[in-house]
Amino acid sequence: MFMVRPAQPGDASGIDGVHRQAFPTDAEARLVALLIGRGQDRVSLVAEALGQVVGHVLFSPATVEWPARRALEGLGLAPLAVLPHWQRRGVGSALMRAGMEACRLLAVQFVVLVGHPEYYPRFGFVRAGHYGLTCDFGSGDSFQIAVFDEASFASGGVVRYAPEFYELFAPPTE
Repeated sequence: MFMVRPAQPGDASGIDGVHRQAFPTDAEARLVALLIGRGQDRVSLVAEALGQVVGHVLFSPATVEWPARRALEGLGLAPLAVLPHWQRRGVGSALMRAGMEACRLLAVQFVVLVGHPEYYPRFGFVRAGHYGLTCDFGSGDSFQIAVFDEASFASGGVVRYAPEFYELFAPPTE
């Protein structure tokens, strides 16, 4: 059994370990440390079992920029990680449900992510291309958005993630 709760400063090593074990490189662990270290973690939740961090999800600032229109503030989900031996036990889904609820409580207009196109629609995500959106870190079916305030949305914008993403990851060039 596990529980989902807000991350605390004492969870740092457990969070780091989850990301290092869940991904093939340390890039996500470095991103999380940088975002948290700079106070960019608007929503940071852990799944805990028997006193151990077994999963983590982080949401940081993101904007949609439109020509001739004020930018819209939202959040970017990255990353979501679960220890390998805890995967397929509902930990990721529980983190997603709690994380999306926390985002709604913050009254953000949207959440974006680059992720598996078959996994995230169950949490309200659709192809960002549906809104004509582009971003520097993904495209096609993997670039997705959950819009909480349809009335505030226009088509054809560009999503920008927190500056830390650009520090660690060079956007792909065409």
